[in-house]
Amino acid sequence: MHMKDGLIRVAAATPKIRVADPAYNSSQVIALIEEGSRQGVKLMVFPELCLTAYTCGDLFLQRPLLEKAREALKQVADATRDKDMLVFVGLPWDRDGKLYNVAAALKDGRLLGLVPKKNLPNYSEFYEARHFSPGNDRPVMEPWEGELIPMGTNLLFTCENLPDLKVAAEICEDVWVPCPPSIRHCMAGATVIVNCSASDETTGKDIYRRELICGQSARLVCGYIYANAGDGESTQDLVFGGQNIISENGTCLAESRRFVNETIYGDLDLQRLDCERRRMNTYPEGGELPGQEGYIRIPFSFSDTKDTGERMLRFIDPAPFVPKDPAQRSRRCEEILSIQAMGLKKRLEHTGCQSAVIGLSGGLDSTLALLVTVRAFDLLEIPREKICCVTMPCFGTTDRTYANACAMARQVGAQLREVNIRRSVTCHFEDIGQDMEKHDVTYENGQARERTQVLMDIANQTGGLVVGTGDMSELALGWATYNGDHMSMYGVNASVPKTLVRHLVRYYGDTCRDPELAKVLYDVLDTPVSPELLPPKDGEIAQKTEDLVGPYELHDFFLYHVLRFGYAPSKIYRMALQAFEGQYEGETILRWLKTFYRRFFSQQFKRSCLPDGPKVGSAALSPRGDLRMPSDASSRLWMEDLEELEKEEGR
Repeated sequence: MHMKDGLIRVAAATPKIRVADPAYNSSQVIALIEEGSRQGVKLMVFPELCLTAYTCGDLFLQRPLLEKAREALKQVADATRDKDMLVFVGLPWDRDGKLYNVAAALKDGRLLGLVPKKNLPNYSEFYEARHFSPGNDRPVMEPWEGELIPMGTNLLFTCENLPDLKVAAEICEDVWVPCPPSIRHCMAGATVIVNCSASDETTGKDIYRRELICGQSARLVCGYIYANAGDGESTQDLVFGGQNIISENGTCLAESRRFVNETIYGDLDLQRLDCERRRMNTYPEGGELPGQEGYIRIPFSFSDTKDTGERMLRFIDPAPFVPKDPAQRSRRCEEILSIQAMGLKKRLEHTGCQSAVIGLSGGLDSTLALLVTVRAFDLLEIPREKICCVTMPCFGTTDRTYANACAMARQVGAQLREVNIRRSVTCHFEDIGQDMEKHDVTYENGQARERTQVLMDIANQTGGLVVGTGDMSELALGWATYNGDHMSMYGVNASVPKTLVRHLVRYYGDTCRDPELAKVLYDVLDTPVSPELLPPKDGEIAQKTEDLVGPYELHDFFLYHVLRFGYAPSKIYRMALQAFEGQYEGETILRWLKTFYRRFFSQQFKRSCLPDGPKVGSAALSPRGDLRMPSDASSRLWMEDLEELEKEEGR
C-alpha cells in the first residue's frame, strides 16, 4: 500500500466493555489500538461513550464516573504515543456545569480536540437530553494536561504530509437528522467523516443503517468510518449489535458482522475522492452554510508515509466497466442496449432516414452495431430489410467471419449486400505504386478506407445513414484507420469499451428467441479480435489485434482509471498488479501500460473529430464533452513517471 498514492488504512473497532468501568474499557480500547498498529492503521474510530459505556443512564450524573472517564482518556492518549495513528474515542465530558457527549481525537500521546454531539435523541428508547447538552459549533478552549484544547463541532483535523486527508467527526444521531453536521464539514473541506455511534438493533435496522452511511458518503463524496457499540453494553432495554461500516463515495468497503464485536479494516483512496470532487463543479465551496466560518483546523502528521508493501485492503476490479454480479450485469446490458438504440432512433428520426448501412465483418463490434440498429428500427417500426448489411471481402477475410456475417444478416431479417473490394483496392494500389507484397500500413489502411467509401456511397444510394462500429477501447488506442473505420454518420459503439462489447453480444444471444441467431452470436464471441487486413494463414486469422496492441482487458482497466480518476501511471500499475494477480506479471503490465500512454497521447487527433455517438457510462471520449484534450499534448510527464517506475522495479 502506497500512502503516496493517496491510500490510507482505517479501522472501525468495537471493544468488549463493561458498563461504568472506564479502567477496564480503556484497557480494551488500548488492546485494539495495539492490534490496529500492527495492521498498519493510520486512522481508528471507536464507539460513542465507549470509555464508560453508552448505557450508563443516570450514572452519568455521578462525579466518580466522569473523573475516571478522564483518567481512562489519559491512558488511551498515552497508548497512542508511538503508534503513528489518529484515534477517535467516545466519552462524557463535563464543562461549566454541563455534560457533553464527545468524540476525543488523539495522536502522539496528545488530545488534539473534542467534538461534541450536536443532536441529542429524546424518544422512546433514548433519553440523552436527560443527561447531556447539545454541542457547540464554534469551538471553545478547554484545559487538559496543561494545554488548551479546542472543543466544538467545527473542527477539522488536517494531515500536513498527506494533504488530501482532512478528518471531521459527528456522533451517532447527528447523521440521522435532516441536515447532519457532516454536510458542512465536507463543505469546509473534510474528506473523511468519522462517527462514534451507539445505535441499537431492531428488525431490519441494519439495512437502513448501511444505506444511510453509504448514501451519506456518496452525496458528500467522502470516506465515512462508522464505529458502533456492541456486546458489553447493558441489555436492560436494548441490544447493540456492533455494526461497523467503512464506506467510500457510496461503496461499502468493509462491514462487520452483527452481534459479534469486531474490528474492520479498509484502505480509503483519498485521491479518488479528490478527483471526484474536482470533476463535480456543482460540489459547493466552503462558507455557504451558517457556522462555516467558525472552523478551526488542527494540524497533525504521520511519521511514516512509505510504501508498506502490503496488498490494498479494497477490491480492485479487473473489469471496471463490467458489473461482477450476473443479475446486475444483465440489467446493465439491457440498459446500455436501450441507450444505444434510443440514440440512433433519434438520429434517424431527425434526418428522416429510412435506411441504415452497416459494414458487417463478422466481428464483435459490427455485430453489436447491427443488434443496436435492429432495436432502433423496431422502435421506429421501420422494416428490418431497410437495414443494409454490406460484407466487403478482401485480402484478409476468412471463411468463418464471412459466413457469420451472412448468417447474421439473414437471421435478423436485414438486407445483405456483398461488395468484393479486392479488384478496386488492387487497382488503387497500382495507381499509387503500392507493392502488393508489401504488407505495411498503406496495404492495411487502403482496404479500410475503400470499405468506408463503399459504405458512404451505398448510403447515398439508399438515402441512408452509415452506422459506425468502432468501440471506445479502439478509439483510446487510436486503433482505427483515419477516415476509414474511424468515420461514420453515427457511432453507436463510441463509448462502449471492448470488454463490455463481449457481454452485450452475449446478453443478446442469451435473451433472444432465435436459436440460430444465438448460435451465430456465440461463434462471433469465440472468434479472435482482428481487423482482417492481412492475408490468412492456412485459412485462419493471421492478424490478431491483442498480439499487436495488447490485451483489451488491460487497456480497459488503464482507460477507466485514467479517464475517471486521473491517476498517475505508477498508481495504475500498482493497482493492476493486484487486480490481475496470477494472470499477468508486472513486466507484462508495464509493457502494455507504456503502449497505452504512448498511443493515447499520439492518437488524440483521431478522437478530436469523432462522429456523434451516445454516451452510455461514466467514462467516454467524446471531444464535445468528456475528453476535451489537445491533439498535440505532450506525454512527457506520464512517460517519466513510468520510467521512474521501471527503475523502482529494476526493469
